[in-house]
Amino acid sequence: MSRLSEKVAIVTGASKGIGAGIATAFGAAGARVAVNYSSDRQGAERVAQVITNNGGKAIAVGPTYPRPQMLRGYSKKCIPRSEDSMFWSTTPGYSASEPSRKSPKKAFTFTTTSTFSGRFSPCRKRSSDSGPKAEHHQPQFYCGLASRGGALLYASTKGATETLTKGLALELAPRKIRVNAIAPGHTETEGNVAAGTFEGGAGAVLAGKTPLGRLGRVTDIAPLAVFLASDESAWITGEVIRAAGGLVVAT
Repeated sequence: MSRLSEKVAIVTGASKGIGAGIATAFGAAGARVAVNYSSDRQGAERVAQVITNNGGKAIAVGPTYPRPQMLRGYSKKCIPRSEDSMFWSTTPGYSASEPSRKSPKKAFTFTTTSTFSGRFSPCRKRSSDSGPKAEHHQPQFYCGLASRGGALLYASTKGATETLTKGLALELAPRKIRVNAIAPGHTETEGNVAAGTFEGGAGAVLAGKTPLGRLGRVTDIAPLAVFLASDESAWITGEVIRAAGGLVVAT
């Protein structure tokens, strides 16, 4: 039996990057996957197709984010049987790479909505909806490691996500709901490449600062998400797990 068989995974921000990698890994582990997207429908459909081509089950759903009022409808599409076990993995993020004093109101609103509110709202919704099978609803977050110049706003939402992880874990533990977060180091994703994060030798510098000597890959993060979603991690909650090649202990 596959590690996540008879489970449903709803992965927000899954049209590309770490979210796409996690969704694909969930599908390979036997889960039925809802590949959620904000604006990139084609990307989400490609990820869902990869999962089905490999023998899994997946659908692309959206755009629901950042509109939590639409969650009920697509939850029903994703969870056809009331006895199914279900977990959330929330991975979207947006960074306004400007000093905090210059961040316009629109960037502030979108950054906080995408990287924090977008994580809180689904968990609040599913926790309130869950009945006798509440112990199977396992929110899972992805958050960054540390701040950098020009990204104070983005980094602050990650700090809020860590606090949210710990607070929800305490609040929901009596209902047997586990909440954990993954904090990746510098990871090679489409978003980072498009933003020019690793250009001009910056990638080599970041890799050099990492004890294991390289940048992270999506395939370094996705197996950890599968572990946290599986019964193998039944004794783990309220944790922020660093997957950063030793960067935390080196700084």
